[in-house]
Amino acid sequence: MSTNICSFKDRCVSILCCKFCKQVLSSRGMKAVLLADTEIDLFSTDIPPTNAVDFTGRCYFTKICKCKLKDIACLKCGNIVGYHVIVPCSSCLLSCNNGHFWMFHSQAVYDINRLDSTGVNVLLWGNLPEIEESTDEDVLNISAEECIR
Repeated sequence: MSTNICSFKDRCVSILCCKFCKQVLSSRGMKAVLLADTEIDLFSTDIPPTNAVDFTGRCYFTKICKCKLKDIACLKCGNIVGYHVIVPCSSCLLSCNNGHFWMFHSQAVYDINRLDSTGVNVLLWGNLPEIEESTDEDVLNISAEECIR
């Protein structure tokens, strides 16, 4: 019996919110670690967070690997909340990774466990449809009070 150590299907899906202004940034977040430095906790998503963040500054390269990155900032408050991996390096692509290239700093965002369609159980990544019927825009309309819960 073989097991895939790179399986992420049992990970919880999170709603990611900006710590500075409580704006919802993504409804498809996952807790992650930086491949180049596993001591660094962060969050990631597989779909570009539309209407929530935008690029800021110039592209840069990491010190540990050769990934090309560009910072992303919250559209509501302007604070940098993470970065997008514009071009992943071969070392990171060959590592056990979740295929997410939109990264959020744990000191800039907080997460809320997303519930499944029953509203009772935490939604797991393996149960998340690849193309969801509802868009991130539906989740982006959550009130600040709901986001805090």
